[in-house]
Amino acid sequence: MPTPTKGPRLGGGPAHERLMLANLAASLFEHKRITTTVTKAKRLKPYAERLVTFAKRGDLASRRRVLGLISNKGIVHELFTDIAQAVENRDGGYTRITKIGNRKGDNAPMAVIELVLEPVSAKQAVVAEATSAAKRDADKKEAAAAPVAEEAPEAEAAEAPAAEAPAEEAATEEAPAAEEAPEAPAAEEKDAK
Repeated sequence: MPTPTKGPRLGGGPAHERLMLANLAASLFEHKRITTTVTKAKRLKPYAERLVTFAKRGDLASRRRVLGLISNKGIVHELFTDIAQAVENRDGGYTRITKIGNRKGDNAPMAVIELVLEPVSAKQAVVAEATSAAKRDADKKEAAAAPVAEEAPEAEAAEAPAAEAPAEEAATEEAPAAEEAPEAPAAEEKDAK
């Protein structure tokens, strides 16, 4: 469960809040959309989306975990079969909150929270297909470049020993010069004393 917000809880106590969220989630899964206060809708959103994520897994452990929160087996079955199948291509955002104005009696801000069961938009599907096509083309280019890359190390290996030999000679010539440089100041210091 997401970390509860600080301050007063929805029902007055943590146990009452858990029961309220479970009942709201069960009603949401049963009716696909419910009208409630904005505060309750905002608190319900991560709770319900987590339950949908469990339903998308579809294994027995996930089903038992959801049954621990929602006691109605019919609603849990509908969640795991119908709702999970409808949102299987979505990576998140299974619910939508729409504010509808204030309640007539006590002027409380109201909202409609609903499940997003529409398929992922066609634009997103096109983008996903273009991305996969670009990846396939990149893989083909890498496969074509692999034989050329195998010949290149041999050419570099032939050039490398020739390049290393002058570097080694330069290093051996610089080493005696470096050794002489520290001796000279030491000799001058002895003369100064």
